[in-house]
Amino acid sequence: MTASLPPCPKCSGEYTYEMNALMVCPECAHEWVPGAAGAAGADVAGADGERVVKDAVGNVLNDGDTVTVVKALKVKGSPSGIKVGTKVRNIRLVDGVDGHDIDCKVDGFGAMQLKSSVVKKA
Repeated sequence: MTASLPPCPKCSGEYTYEMNALMVCPECAHEWVPGAAGAAGADVAGADGERVVKDAVGNVLNDGDTVTVVKALKVKGSPSGIKVGTKVRNIRLVDGVDGHDIDCKVDGFGAMQLKSSVVKKA
């Protein structure tokens, strides 16, 4: 290789490699598009500096949207989890802990926080 590859923006690992159009870090499994703004996560700053949260398929989410769960989720203390296809209405975007950036109420479970990577805009 003649060109030096950039380090991982998430963990600063130096053993990154190219996979098609993506850069991949084998140390933390982070994938990003080289040269793209906000490569460190799904939240990207918009033109006016506001945080933009995107769902699992890339749609921009806003407060008050209705989303559908695209992955079965286990809920601690519940014999059954949240099933795929469950609709969650009136979401609120927050700066949550550990990537949980949606605050909502799920029917049958109550108030909780979800990651934007497990929902799709309805």
